[in-house]
Amino acid sequence: MRFDGLIIGVIAFAIIGIFHPIIIKAEYHFTEKIWPLFLLAGTAALAVSCFVSQTILSSSLGVLGCTCLWSILELKEQTKRVEKGWFPKNPKRNTPAEISDIP
Repeated sequence: MRFDGLIIGVIAFAIIGIFHPIIIKAEYHFTEKIWPLFLLAGTAALAVSCFVSQTILSSSLGVLGCTCLWSILELKEQTKRVEKGWFPKNPKRNTPAEISDIP
């Protein structure tokens, strides 16, 4: 019996689950402007996955890479969720409206 599919599924579930709070924290502390870091990490993980011969590790890196790339879209969505008040906004960050109010 082979358990590769089950193991990859659990790893994919874990990676995706871990990225939910990462996106929330990244947007809170750095705004959506941190997206190039996710692009770099995702591209690197996908590139490395192409050269790894072990199935579970290669698949896990592929899932990690795709999750990083998907996180770029989620950062933009998280910004919208913060604007709607669904998530707290960083009080230390000046919004464009607050910057224009400064004398």
